[in-house]
Amino acid sequence: MAKVYLVGAGPGDEELLTIKALKCIKEADVILYDRLVNKEILKHVKEDADLIYCGKLPNYHTMKQETINHFLVKYAKSGKIVTRLKGGDPFVFGRGGEEAEALAMNNIPFEIVPGVTSGVAAAAYAGIPVTHRDLSASVAFITGHRKDDANEEIRWEALAKGIDTLAIYMGVGNLPYIQAQLLKHGKSEQTSVAVIHWGTTNIQRTVTGTLENIYDVVKQQNITNPSMIIIGDVVNLKDKLSWYEETLLQTAASEAF
Repeated sequence: MAKVYLVGAGPGDEELLTIKALKCIKEADVILYDRLVNKEILKHVKEDADLIYCGKLPNYHTMKQETINHFLVKYAKSGKIVTRLKGGDPFVFGRGGEEAEALAMNNIPFEIVPGVTSGVAAAAYAGIPVTHRDLSASVAFITGHRKDDANEEIRWEALAKGIDTLAIYMGVGNLPYIQAQLLKHGKSEQTSVAVIHWGTTNIQRTVTGTLENIYDVVKQQNITNPSMIIIGDVVNLKDKLSWYEETLLQTAASEAF
């Protein structure tokens, strides 16, 4: 029976793919996948499966969202099992809700398969727990950019004063604005910040600074998207708890010999 699976592929590390996600990939007749999906995951598809790339870059969309919705409906109505494969989690800044709405509107059965989201995973791979009993009792997931025609809905004062840890997705391009808003609404300029580039992959890089200087650090280190921004006292644990990038360095050193 035709069905659509909206599947989270996780943050990058192939081994963070869930068992259920892997099952959906193996059984799909058609897979529509995003730019940040680890291509190694696609080796699990059926030989005769159709692969459709739906990747998006900041300010440039290979395929419009309406077109993706159309394909999901079209292939399902033709009797196919369709897996819509997204980086991270489909319902965390992945437009999974919009796609589910389109399927529901067309009476197409669908299932949501959650994935490990970068806001938690990239931070963990950088040695930063987004919550900590002594340092952070709250965490907010925030988009670093919004649709061009959307009203500004992020309540910067609440974020600056009421949330211990901020995990900001897709925010490097808007980092000066994010800095300015948090400082304007009372966040200390000495608040610790980490920016994690390509988190959980073998090219992960993490830079740290303060809310006052993090944009300068990012420019100096040439950090671009895709990156997660983590803001809060938990960032101070990075030096003590860093494990993944240490492992990458040790692996590179051993391979050099």
